[in-house]
Amino acid sequence: MADIAPRGLLSLADDEGNSVTVNVLGRGPGWAAGLDAEIVVRTPFVSGRIDLVLSVSKLESWGDALNRLDAGEDVAWMEWDRGPTISIQLSGERDCPEVVVEDESGSMVTVRVPLVPPDDWIADHRQRLYQVRAHWVPQLSA
Repeated sequence: MADIAPRGLLSLADDEGNSVTVNVLGRGPGWAAGLDAEIVVRTPFVSGRIDLVLSVSKLESWGDALNRLDAGEDVAWMEWDRGPTISIQLSGERDCPEVVVEDESGSMVTVRVPLVPPDDWIADHRQRLYQVRAHWVPQLSA
């Protein structure tokens, strides 16, 4: 059986139809050290997607963000990079966690998605990160 490439790096959703995902699409043809990816936002009100390039350092910073979330801290992932930023606020404006996707450098659009992830979501995302790194990082050149 062929090794199936892991695609879902981040997947947060709730029973109300709100979700934010980061999907790995494959190796980036324009940059040997990057992975093409996308951020997808879906809600009953608004839906959208934006392209993203993931480097090894962005994957490492996602691991650091998961550690901070596990310690009860809010995070902003990819905040200092060109392109979109994903922030996770554990106690958002609506008394529940919120995921904020900002695209200041491109469309200048910000989307705030309130959702309540399952109790084990951080452990699930650590496993997702492990699978993505184990499969994709050896294929990237420095």
